[in-house]
Amino acid sequence: MMVMTKKNVALLVVGMILLVAGIAVAEPLALPTLGSLGMGKSAKPGETAVVIQILFLMTVLSLAPALLIMTTSFTRIVVVLSFLRNAMGTQQAPSNQIIIGLSLFITFFIMTPVWQQVNTQALEPFKAQTISQEQALERGIAPIRKFMLSQVREKDLALFISLSKQARPKNAEDVPTLTIIPAFIISELRTAFQIGFLIYIPFLVLDMVVASVLMSMGMMMLPPAMISLPFKILLFVLVDGWGLVIGSLVKSFG
Repeated sequence: MMVMTKKNVALLVVGMILLVAGIAVAEPLALPTLGSLGMGKSAKPGETAVVIQILFLMTVLSLAPALLIMTTSFTRIVVVLSFLRNAMGTQQAPSNQIIIGLSLFITFFIMTPVWQQVNTQALEPFKAQTISQEQALERGIAPIRKFMLSQVREKDLALFISLSKQARPKNAEDVPTLTIIPAFIISELRTAFQIGFLIYIPFLVLDMVVASVLMSMGMMMLPPAMISLPFKILLFVLVDGWGLVIGSLVKSFG
């Protein structure tokens, strides 16, 4: 009885293989193929312009992360949060992913009014075909320039104007955008370092107090950071540190 069962199973398996093979032969599997790629002559000048626009758009998309970082409030926020983590001495808590994610969402919160102006003044009219592409670009960059000029220091702006060897601009509208961006980044880094210095002070005082107590008790071999870390976390929680830091960051943009 057992031998018959094995034979039946073997015949069933062979029959299924033959059935599948027959179906495969009767209906061959259609595999996608890649068409030929090449370069030919353009019959119309408009086709060349469209290709150039596509290449320009792809270049802009590849530079989008850098533009998001360098022309928004992201730089100041992420530097300050990094200083905060180092001052507390919590190593990788919060992690880099959390700091970058929090910085991005705070950036979206701060930059929303600016992006709404870009959408209202440039994107929507361009989609409705009421303005040209050049007008949309000019209108879209105006709110971003206004935001950067409101945060940049005159000293930093004057530095890059002098380095570019351009004529002294009569007003802010005459300053090129490529001159405003590096001046804005330098100003953001300076402000972030100032805020980071203020954040370091209370934690540094706590480290000094703990180190003095340990030395007075004769525990010179015990690292002060190991003892001060719980007190830093407790102090930060009691004073609502996250609310103070984030609130100060948002308010620092006016």
